[in-house]
Amino acid sequence: MLNKSQIKLHIRTILILSVIINIKLVQAGPPPLTHSLVKLNSAVPVPALKLQNMDEDFVDIESMQGKIIVVNFWATWCPPCRREMISLEKLYQKTKNENVIVLAVNVGEDIDTVSFFMNSLEPAPTFSVLFDTDSIATEHWKVRGLPTTYVVNSEGHIIYKAIGGREFDHPDILAKVVGLNRRSKAESERKK
Repeated sequence: MLNKSQIKLHIRTILILSVIINIKLVQAGPPPLTHSLVKLNSAVPVPALKLQNMDEDFVDIESMQGKIIVVNFWATWCPPCRREMISLEKLYQKTKNENVIVLAVNVGEDIDTVSFFMNSLEPAPTFSVLFDTDSIATEHWKVRGLPTTYVVNSEGHIIYKAIGGREFDHPDILAKVVGLNRRSKAESERKK
């Protein structure tokens, strides 16, 4: 049986070890973002998506037929969502002349909160930010966690899906997104 001084010593040792472990975890930083997209077994028709953007104009995915569309569901309170925004902007900058559109669908937040966050980023995103204030689009797209990203081909079918943070400017992701565009161009040429 331990006496009081031995118990106090054990408690101090446990507290010191806890502090050391927490310091090591903080120093290690957050886990890295991944660079993979999951290819769906079969193409899924894109659900409806008509939401207001930051200028309070409605953006409708139906008007983007023939484009490759990256649809990212996110929120400012979500750490991996926040971390991937700059790489999403880099993806947009590298692919905007390749028939690719990026839509960042904010889930449940107001324009002031999102605007403040977006303006704090360097570089500030220039892709379209949409607002799903009532989470109806999130429900229709069957989003189960944030961030969730879908890649839609030019025929309007979801081809890739990613749940969790991504490095969107990673060469593997860039190749998949741009590859969809090249495949769609090749198929159009064959049909002529």
